[in-house]
Amino acid sequence: MLIVRKTIFILALMFIVPMGAKSAHIFIPMDNTQNNHLKAYGIAYYVLTYDVEISWLLNYRGGSFMFPHHNRFERELAIRGVSFQVIADLQAASIINEVAHPDVNMEQIVLHKVPKIAVYTPPHSLPWDDAVTLALTYAEIPYDAIYDEEVLAGVLPLYDWLH
Repeated sequence: MLIVRKTIFILALMFIVPMGAKSAHIFIPMDNTQNNHLKAYGIAYYVLTYDVEISWLLNYRGGSFMFPHHNRFERELAIRGVSFQVIADLQAASIINEVAHPDVNMEQIVLHKVPKIAVYTPPHSLPWDDAVTLALTYAEIPYDAIYDEEVLAGVLPLYDWLH
């Protein structure tokens, strides 16, 4: 009876542990295989809004992005037309090791929080009046348009990035 219980326990572990341990990452290349570079930046912003950290892999395949897999992110990538791959944890670790090697000109920057963005632009301007507002709008990255009145009112400290 004890042997049967041990056998059942071991068999259960063999099937349950691999299913629970199964995880993956989403890898977004930013080289010439990417279909939509600006939308890819928008996806990075989108993922950060869910408090998920993103690895920005500078000089690795054009400055690619990588983050933990979630079906919500995969659906959003498909909707926005961004090229991506779902890769295993082992592949993700291999990429991180390659980027961290001291003999290569690459770096992993971990993005932790959603930046608050402002663009210095005249009131009533439209997104296509300025290349930055056009790019941010297309990428679906929210920003505030500010101008002289807001700057003089002291709002700049509220932002992480001003263009």
